[in-house]
Amino acid sequence: MGELILIRHGETEWSRTGQYGGRTDLPLTDAGVVAGKALAPALARRHLVAAFSSPLSRAMRTAELAGLTRVEPDPDLLEWDYGGYEGVTEEQIRATRPGWTLWLGGVSPGGDGHPGETLQQVAARTDAVLDRVRPLLSDGDVALVGHGHLQRVLTVRWLGLDPSAARLLRHPHPGTVSVLGYEHEQPVLSAWNVP
Repeated sequence: MGELILIRHGETEWSRTGQYGGRTDLPLTDAGVVAGKALAPALARRHLVAAFSSPLSRAMRTAELAGLTRVEPDPDLLEWDYGGYEGVTEEQIRATRPGWTLWLGGVSPGGDGHPGETLQQVAARTDAVLDRVRPLLSDGDVALVGHGHLQRVLTVRWLGLDPSAARLLRHPHPGTVSVLGYEHEQPVLSAWNVP
């Protein structure tokens, strides 16, 4: 049985500054390009049967730099729609909502193009992705290139946990790899946040 390889896109200006960047299409920084290229040797050793990516340029560019070919854009791999918190830092949000966390407080609706999503809506998208990729794992590994919060939700759904358990995973750094697999036919987290 193959493994599910989760690749977080390389650094953007907003990931560097801690701003929530859900649907805004941000380019990679120079450091993000370097990190994307650094992923290529480890991925080249894998027997990848499919690769899917968020359609945003930061994810598609990371896939390209990492040497992935025939990458299919998948809108279900888009990052959480942060609504009115798009482009805002956690510190700025907590100035008006003390103690706020994304997992418990959710997002506020935003303007056009950023209506916001609930945790359950994000989980429904990750469940749809997992339903499509699980059958492919019988032939080898599958790569998913995407975003930090979405990958946390996808991981806990892989493990059969409630989406709120994603708060227990550390946010993956830009340009890192995490691996989901099986042990004794049970879904497991094999590696997390590996540069």
